Amino acid sequence: MSNLVCTGATLKCSFGASPATFAASGADVSATTAAGVVTDVSTDSIETFGLCTSQANPAVAAAQGVPQTCVPVLEPWTPGSAEVTIGEVAALDDSSQCSCSWGGVITVSDAGQTSVTLS
Repeated sequence: MSNLVCTGATLKCSFGASPATFAASGADVSATTAAGVVTDVSTDSIETFGLCTSQANPAVAAAQGVPQTCVPVLEPWTPGSAEVTIGEVAALDDSSQCSCSWGGVITVSDAGQTSVTLS
């Protein structure tokens, strides 16, 4: 089974200069930290990836290829977990990815899921 993405997970963009930290939407689940869902693509959920190097980014193109501050414009995550849902929406797992309108592919480097022992 894949690991679920939690608040504090580390993400990587193929055109970003540095990793970003994920913040889940706040859906309550039976774990120590809420897992993200496939629709968590806002700048509230995903910080900047530092500098963007994509020539498709208008700011980078205007600067003649000089990397500019990353402001991700993200599409929904796919495919999401086939086994876990949160409020009828697939939970975000570490095999999921999303795309940025500037051509980047965002992947999960560290899902942030930790083991939970039930008593």
